[in-house]
Amino acid sequence: MAGFDERIVNGISVLAAIIDSGTFAAAADILQMSQSGVSRAIARLEGRLGIRLLERTTRSVALTDEGRRFYEQVAPLLAGLEEAAASAAQGTTTIRGVLRVNIDPYFSRLILGPRLGAFLEAYPQLKLELITRDELGDLVAEGFDLALRFGHPRPSTLIGRKLLDTRMLTVASPGYLKRHGHPKDPRELTLGGHVCILFRDSATGRPFPWEFHKRRKKLVFHMDGALTVNDAGTLYSVCLAGHGLAQVMDLGAEPMLADGQLVNVFPDWPEERFPLYAFHPSRQHLPAKTRAFLDFIVGLVQ
Repeated sequence: MAGFDERIVNGISVLAAIIDSGTFAAAADILQMSQSGVSRAIARLEGRLGIRLLERTTRSVALTDEGRRFYEQVAPLLAGLEEAAASAAQGTTTIRGVLRVNIDPYFSRLILGPRLGAFLEAYPQLKLELITRDELGDLVAEGFDLALRFGHPRPSTLIGRKLLDTRMLTVASPGYLKRHGHPKDPRELTLGGHVCILFRDSATGRPFPWEFHKRRKKLVFHMDGALTVNDAGTLYSVCLAGHGLAQVMDLGAEPMLADGQLVNVFPDWPEERFPLYAFHPSRQHLPAKTRAFLDFIVGLVQ
């Protein structure tokens, strides 16, 4: 700020302590300063303003006329600063205000959405804005407090925290397997007898490769398919309708596997994992609202 001089603010705080306590010695105790330090602060303030603020005797301290006029003008401003500082400090412990979250559509729809009401009921002073996107974008420029994204993080200045690793499964409906047969090995999918539904990687614009992990074995195939989607809801609906096989995350698919709507095609290839990360702009002074939301998310996925 042009023309800002911190000596004025420091001196005003010392002046207020003297007025409130009545003496330089008492002000020094309140401010945890030496009495000579208090005197120097007032002298610097008087020098900066070009007026004498206080009349001092051996027994008392009183404002001069110029000092009284100055103090009457700045006292409300000082009180406002103190109130603003207290309000900001309260924000580190009070869960309120607006929380803007950039969130992966899959996680928002299948994991968070059905259970979000409990979080909102717990924090009635908080307004939550969930923006579902395929891409992370620029959190700082777009005013986001937090982002939740699947996948391995790319180098950036953001602070990333891994929340979980979920298994990747190859699934199909019972109807599809009845018509096309149940493949016994992932390599059979490259021979042309099966239909694979592909999912687009928003970072590259190309379909994700299909990976299969078992102990020290790793197979990676760039599958060919007539259908590529970028929405988890569409992927599930097409797979459930029996059109083809799909690779999905175990997180969110459990109910469909449990009730038999989907079948885990290769249960003996169980070790591919896909991470979920939380990103926020700074490691320092994480607001209470952000911490509360992160704690809620961790509770959902553990």
